[in-house]
Amino acid sequence: MTAVTARDVQDIASGHHPDPARSRSLRAAAYTDPKWFDLDLRAVLGRTWQWICHVEKLRAPGSYVAATVAGMPIALVRDRSGRLRAFYNVCKHRAHELLSGSGTTGTIVCPYHAWVYDLDGTLRGARRADRLPDFDRTGIGLDQIAVEEFAGFVYVNLDPGAVPLAEQAPDLAAEIAFWAPDVAGLTFARRLTYDVRSNWKNVIDNFLECYHCHIAHREFVGLVDMDTYEVRTHGIWSSHFAEAGRPDNPAYDISAASVTQHAVWWLWPNTCLLRYPGRGNFMVFQVVPAGPDRTLETWDFYFETDQLQDAEVEAVRYIDEVLQRQDIAIVESVQRGMATPAFDQGRIVYDPESPGLSEHGVHHFHGLILRAYENFVNASR
Repeated sequence: MTAVTARDVQDIASGHHPDPARSRSLRAAAYTDPKWFDLDLRAVLGRTWQWICHVEKLRAPGSYVAATVAGMPIALVRDRSGRLRAFYNVCKHRAHELLSGSGTTGTIVCPYHAWVYDLDGTLRGARRADRLPDFDRTGIGLDQIAVEEFAGFVYVNLDPGAVPLAEQAPDLAAEIAFWAPDVAGLTFARRLTYDVRSNWKNVIDNFLECYHCHIAHREFVGLVDMDTYEVRTHGIWSSHFAEAGRPDNPAYDISAASVTQHAVWWLWPNTCLLRYPGRGNFMVFQVVPAGPDRTLETWDFYFETDQLQDAEVEAVRYIDEVLQRQDIAIVESVQRGMATPAFDQGRIVYDPESPGLSEHGVHHFHGLILRAYENFVNASR
């Protein structure tokens, strides 16, 4: 893969302006050229807090979850003392992956040669290695990575120098606690998955503005009060708020709703947190880069119970069969357009008097992308 230079970053940033009213979007090459996808993995995904799961999945000692972050296999476990730990999911003997899926275990046993690690990552036993004259298992252990419980969920960061998420976004935790005080007590109910023919940044761009909503999402604008829709940007996150829950909306039944606000948070770079009208609920829309023009999406639903009421079945159906189909069609069309010579970059539409119909959230995201690129390239010199 061709290395990205400081000149390349300056070129991809041309047209971006600190003032969203004067700015253009990222250039199309950032969404189509494989070298920028490679940089996304190393400079963005590999150096930011990545969502893994709800805390309920890792509450009990011995509970574990295996996952992949920026192409790297990782494992999270709750040790016997109750401490949450995360490691590269790689045996120190011959690099075989240790855990898969999720579950509960007393030790971590490599399925290749049965080396055994304790839940804190220390090596407990290595078959026949005691015959080696200089083998010292006390100096061998799994490589740990940063892990954090935040606002009801678990995140990891591959950057050994990462600032804790709670320090980077304390106001986000407080806001989620205010609007969704029940989030940690909800339970997983459904997962939707999608394979999308688009660069992941197009998916995030689309998520961060509702300038397109009246045009593309008739059902959504019937669900929420667009006159109250507001997008706000913060340090490493942004939010969307609106009064919601119109009983005659075309999306789904909210006649028995206890939640009557549309509250959405985007956490840099690829985690989208949502609370829609209905019973107590929370959703996580995770955007996982899989190639320059391919994105894997998961949409996890957390409700008061894992047995859905009829209105919740309708809500999931609306997300799956209406909203997601609309948005996937949009971002795949944009990706095709960006691959043509007809498009390089477009103007950011900024309207401070109508913050719900403005693209300043997209501009904010682009600024964070460019800063990550610049920091990575400068540190690599």
